[in-house]
Amino acid sequence: MATKLPESEFDARLAEVRGRLADTDADAATFLGATSIEYLSGFHHIQTERPVVLAVTEDRMEITVPRLEVERVEPNPRIDAVHHYFDYPQGKPIETAAAMLEGMGVDSVVSDADGAPGVMGYEGPSLSEFVEVDSQSWVDRMRWEKTDAEVDLVRESAKWANLAHRHLADYTEVGAHPVTVSQRATTEASRAMLDTLGDRYAVRTRGSGPVHAGYISGSETALPHGHTPNERLSEGDVLITGASANVDGYHSELERTMFVGEPSDEQVHYFELMLEAQDIAIDALGPGQSIAGVDEAVHDYFLEQGIEDTAQHHVGHNIGLGGHEPPYLDRGWDEYDHVGESDAQMAPGQIYTIEPGIYTDEYGYRHSDTIAITESGIEWLTYFPRDLESNVIR
Repeated sequence: MATKLPESEFDARLAEVRGRLADTDADAATFLGATSIEYLSGFHHIQTERPVVLAVTEDRMEITVPRLEVERVEPNPRIDAVHHYFDYPQGKPIETAAAMLEGMGVDSVVSDADGAPGVMGYEGPSLSEFVEVDSQSWVDRMRWEKTDAEVDLVRESAKWANLAHRHLADYTEVGAHPVTVSQRATTEASRAMLDTLGDRYAVRTRGSGPVHAGYISGSETALPHGHTPNERLSEGDVLITGASANVDGYHSELERTMFVGEPSDEQVHYFELMLEAQDIAIDALGPGQSIAGVDEAVHDYFLEQGIEDTAQHHVGHNIGLGGHEPPYLDRGWDEYDHVGESDAQMAPGQIYTIEPGIYTDEYGYRHSDTIAITESGIEWLTYFPRDLESNVIR
């Protein structure tokens, strides 16, 4: 049961970044993206109008944070020094980071951004106003392939997602409100996870539980990113469900198309088309296989069936610390800016959601399963039943 990333993972990541840094003329690598900072240091924070800047040199790792993060980051054994400003806009985030770099003897950096992300109203100077800056996206690329330890965390996430989804199905009935059913399933699965893991659970949430389950219903399912409607469930409703769990920052994705009561012939027809499309996509997975080819295979099937106009998105995406990560199972993947020749094929350690969807004027139909690419093939990480009978609520 994997519940926390081992220290050796951070040692390997830092060594990789330092090796890349050594191949440049820069004095340091800097990171302003929250996920990249977490990936390298283990310090996770909510990205707001208060920038955080991580700096890595050949022998040190230092960080600039707002005052409110000091106590959270200071115990981190991987960070050699913590610098802070009071708040924004009264503080000077990038100026503080520039002073940090000066103290580290840094005149030039390779950075994942030339300044802090402009979120929640932040506006500030570029990093290049203070030091020489070249760009890099090292961590973004490193995250494409997961190590065995990372796959273990996603596998653990899938286990708790499956439990949450089981609760979701069990609590669904005619007359229930989808919001309260979702809350109940989420609470029950989170309680089970916390009771089971105890102090092995790595704290990752603020006020909410580590597991989430829910669904959209009725006509909202015709929208891939529909909202939960304010209407109680009725006989004949279509549901598109979703469940996941946060295990030391890593996530899985489990989605099912379900029916409240016996589905109509038309609903069964589209369900079976969707299930076949998912089978086709999964059959196209494997080490060395074309990433774009997965989406192409499903698109060809939709064309053959005359339903290409019901598709509204690509087949899936990589998943891990982020809910959506590259590579993307998209017909345009080969033209993606960061794709080299070797990046056009799937590689062991990549973890994909497989979720081709069909959307009619009335309802949507989509399963999503999380599947890892292995040295010899694939490994299913999610495992809730996919067949029609198992997804009918009676």
